[in-house]
Amino acid sequence: MTRPPARAIPDPALADFLTAHKLAAPGEAARWTPLAGGVSSDLWRVDLPGRSLCVKRALARLKVAADWQAPVSRNAYEWAWMRFASRHRPDSVPELLAHDPEAGVFAMAYLPPDRYPMWKARLLDGEVRVATAAAVGELLGTLHAASAGDAALAAEFATDDNFHALRVEPYLLATAAAHPGLGEILQGLADRTATTRLALVHGDISPKNILVGPSGPVLLDAECAWYGDPAFDLAFCVNHLLLKSLVVPGRRVELLRSARVLTEEYVRCVDWEPRPALDARAASLLPALLLARVDGKSPVEYLTDDRHRLFVRTVASALLRAPAPTVADVLDAWATALGAPTEPGSGRPD
Repeated sequence: MTRPPARAIPDPALADFLTAHKLAAPGEAARWTPLAGGVSSDLWRVDLPGRSLCVKRALARLKVAADWQAPVSRNAYEWAWMRFASRHRPDSVPELLAHDPEAGVFAMAYLPPDRYPMWKARLLDGEVRVATAAAVGELLGTLHAASAGDAALAAEFATDDNFHALRVEPYLLATAAAHPGLGEILQGLADRTATTRLALVHGDISPKNILVGPSGPVLLDAECAWYGDPAFDLAFCVNHLLLKSLVVPGRRVELLRSARVLTEEYVRCVDWEPRPALDARAASLLPALLLARVDGKSPVEYLTDDRHRLFVRTVASALLRAPAPTVADVLDAWATALGAPTEPGSGRPD
């Protein structure tokens, strides 16, 4: 998250939120700095005498070119997801400080970027460490395993409307509208995803929402939290590593290896269903999500070259029409189309 110049408090109600929850004393000087990087919420760093924290408020209309509306109640589910994660892996989320569900606002600890750099920034800078991807896969798999088959969590996170508004419609259905020839396939993936309920899904496992902390990955932005198909989280994260392999010079091999190792570490944690079943669902979702990041409602900002977008459309469309049985097979198909080696040391990376 980058820090634009500080400005005056954006809304007096936010200052009232801090004082109501005893995070700031009445009249205490506070410096509010908007943090950039997200489209679905406003996020501020708040500097108070001797301490800093983050305040997050959900937006009803997301900050993208397309008309994308989503219920602000997702802020409460994000808070609840982070509470769940903190019970099982305390270092995997920031410390939670206070929450106002009616206002759609919560506060959490501020994690300084010098100690908690964003994984996306590292990857785009060419700093690709396979061990980080492995840790992300293990963490994600552990959290899914901890939630699988939990009827109480399934009831608490019956957030089908939120997930439809934030993921199914803008990614799968909007992409189907842009590609009528693939519409039936994408509709089928949307229907299957919406009706698969096996574990607690984060919904936005993206390198922009993962900090590389001293004790391991820290996950942010769980606004899409939903009790559903864990394969979505795996495919969503691997998708980003593949897309970055198009634009990070000289690190293609490491990025493809990161995608492979993340998947392997994740699958080792799968004990709630047969591993091949989850692997197959993730493999069929992965090309749909690749295509969605070009032609859905939230295209990735770094694919600016028409050749890269055409490459994604070509490879993803072929994999949608002839689904690969495993994520590893998708990775092999992607690497083959790139003309890249599939393992480190087997050739030049670009």
